[in-house]
Amino acid sequence: MIRKVIILCIPFLMFATSGFAQVNIKTDSINTDTSKIADENASGKPLTRILIIFDSSQSMLGRWDGRRKIDIARNLLSEMLDSLQMLDNVEVALRVYGHQKPVPPQDCSDTKLEVPFEKNNFDKIKFVLENLVARGTTPIARSLEEGAYDFPEDKSARHIIILITDGVEACDGDPCAVSLALQEKGVILKPFIIGVGLDVTFKDVFDCVGFYFDANNSKQFRHALHAVVDQVMNFTSAQVNLLDTEGNPTETNVAMSFYDELSGAIRYNYIHTINEQGQPDTVLLDIMTKYDLKVHTIPPVYKDSIVLEPGIHNIIEFPAPQGYLKIKTPGETSVESNVKCIVRLKDEMETLHVQNLNTLEKYIIGTYDLEILTTPRIQIKDVKITQSDINKVVIPEPGTLEINFGGHPIGSIIHEEGDKQTMVKQLDPYQKNINIQLQPGHYRLVYRYAKNKKTRNTIEKQFTIKSGKTLVIKTE
Repeated sequence: MIRKVIILCIPFLMFATSGFAQVNIKTDSINTDTSKIADENASGKPLTRILIIFDSSQSMLGRWDGRRKIDIARNLLSEMLDSLQMLDNVEVALRVYGHQKPVPPQDCSDTKLEVPFEKNNFDKIKFVLENLVARGTTPIARSLEEGAYDFPEDKSARHIIILITDGVEACDGDPCAVSLALQEKGVILKPFIIGVGLDVTFKDVFDCVGFYFDANNSKQFRHALHAVVDQVMNFTSAQVNLLDTEGNPTETNVAMSFYDELSGAIRYNYIHTINEQGQPDTVLLDIMTKYDLKVHTIPPVYKDSIVLEPGIHNIIEFPAPQGYLKIKTPGETSVESNVKCIVRLKDEMETLHVQNLNTLEKYIIGTYDLEILTTPRIQIKDVKITQSDINKVVIPEPGTLEINFGGHPIGSIIHEEGDKQTMVKQLDPYQKNINIQLQPGHYRLVYRYAKNKKTRNTIEKQFTIKSGKTLVIKTE
């Protein structure tokens, strides 16, 4: 079972927002009140589990803003825990590395879950933080790997890792490879990284792991912590504008699916709606995911690599102009209402959709080929679908053929078009009475009875089918 985990890597490094650059969307200049939307949807928010992975390696004894880095880090974390403790839908756990074995020698297995997930364990975590002794090495990759499985099996919860470190990987592990592999498998979402107390930026090192923040003093570290937690704990608002040929967001009433870009996992399914104000309705989306969007038009339309910007109302828009197709007979109703029509893109063999006769369905504007499964089949090329218009394709009303055989027939019904003959039905030897709908045209009935074993016993009858008429053939 795949668990969804979001990693916030907070290696202590200058606050930067470049990791949240928006891709393939635009934002509304109106200051939308997303807090009201969040309140209205609070009951639907999942449980959020946050695993703190804390660096207690020897380098955390270094001085930063006049104090030891480990002291500043655990004090600021305690502040963060106090704020999280006020929330109902949050559980926290603590994993520590570099605290069990001193260096030298280096022990790259020095990582341990110290406080597991449970309700009201904040004081336990603060107690462990207060009594940590920095002494060992920095196995970031291994801590990420093991930390991903500290979470209970719970598909409905959001799983987040906050990694706190003052340096880069000190062992043979590759945090970038671990992060990417776990994202692709759907175990984690893209991490956050905050680096603090370092003499140089490690943006180039950690960009491949996730979103990177630098914090070169304790004030910036506190700011980065709050910024990350705000984004983790809050959803952002968005609307999807499906544009017609005039560039207006008028297309609607269609299913749309949001997928995690890396893992391919389905995150949300919605039916697109135009609200009472005549605008595409607002949805709440998890800011932690980069999305691929599929809109289930015919054929589907896609928008890939959608990055949402926090704190504003995001507008995702792309063309989806549609018109209508109706395949019908001249009358209002038809005895062939169960007939299907195969719809294909022009000059392509793959079946795009199967539409019932006498139904109205929407398609993306363009040119299509139709194969209507009457008897015989009707092929119609180059059917145009234009914006908001209804293209009515009218086919002839069928006629009915009735045959009563005096024995067990072996043979076929053949359709004639000039010198071209096409078999449209094989006779069933065990079916003596036939009632079949055929398109208007010229046909031949070619058969012999099973008891007659000579080819010369073949019987041939020519006949014509007319729309709406019943033809009864008497056999010998």
